[in-house]
Amino acid sequence: MPSLPALLAEVRACRLCAAHLPLGPRPVVQLDAAAPILIIGQAPGTKVHETGIPFNDPSGDRLREWLGVDRETFYDPAKIALMPSGFCYPGRADKGGDLPPRKECAPHWHPRLRPHLAGVKLTLLVGQYAQAHYLGRARKRTLGETVRAWQDYLPDFWPTPHPSWRVNLWLKKNPWFEADALPALRIRVSALLKETR
Repeated sequence: MPSLPALLAEVRACRLCAAHLPLGPRPVVQLDAAAPILIIGQAPGTKVHETGIPFNDPSGDRLREWLGVDRETFYDPAKIALMPSGFCYPGRADKGGDLPPRKECAPHWHPRLRPHLAGVKLTLLVGQYAQAHYLGRARKRTLGETVRAWQDYLPDFWPTPHPSWRVNLWLKKNPWFEADALPALRIRVSALLKETR
């Protein structure tokens, strides 16, 4: 089995979806075998594509707030690993917003990378694409129902909505998420991060 550094070099050189990427390939991941927390999101947006820094946008600000962590902690790969469902910016949808992650990416890379992440004790599944890939038939009928059933997926997984501006209406309709789920998530994240000190 290739080492994690060797695999990451392969990831960064990946051209699997190049013909379908309007801005070209620029895989964005942050991985370290020691990280106790793995966050699997959707795919980079344009700002993340430009900077090469995962969640380097308002969605990332909200996600860090949800987790109760600062940027320094979030971008320490020995504490938090970041591996989206699609490693590259997929382009814009006709009706606005970004296209879904490329379907080729996660099936090709995740099974090769996950065995190297032996330190992971909690995987956040951020959004419907991560939840579909990792929960499969264990998902509920809707994303909201899956997120509401977060305790059913512990200790390995914790489903959340995507933290983009599009979630604002959902948050207003589901106050339990910020009142009940997020405090529990922050406690779990804090406990895992303390183990890395």
